[in-house]
Amino acid sequence: MLKEFKEFITGGNVIEFAVAVIMAGAIGAVVKGFVSNIVMPVVGMFTGGVSFADQKYILSEAVKDAAGKVTTAENAIMYGAWIDTIINLIIVGFVMFMMIKSYNKMKKKEEDPAAPSGPSQEDLLAEIRDLLAKK
Repeated sequence: MLKEFKEFITGGNVIEFAVAVIMAGAIGAVVKGFVSNIVMPVVGMFTGGVSFADQKYILSEAVKDAAGKVTTAENAIMYGAWIDTIINLIIVGFVMFMMIKSYNKMKKKEEDPAAPSGPSQEDLLAEIRDLLAKK
């Protein structure tokens, strides 16, 4: 069992999968930065200049004591952050789709060498006819 596990771990598929997971994490971080720092400020410009990621619907206000210290945190639905996450998902999905599409296109080119052309069916039948005619 240990030998099989070693073959599995050192096999190409596991290593390729590990690289894919690391790349997906890196792409996710880049896209999150793009959405948070470039896309959402533009969206915020159209929503009155406020940070869209900070948009929320407050269910219950925070409770503070006499000193101003928060005793109970506010309870809010952070819909702006959720929309930010959805935009991240769409962009990451699109980037991964484009990568897989280009990978599949390259893979098809490698796998489809031109098949050697042989004689056609008519040529074979003519050859058989000629051989039979000689006898």
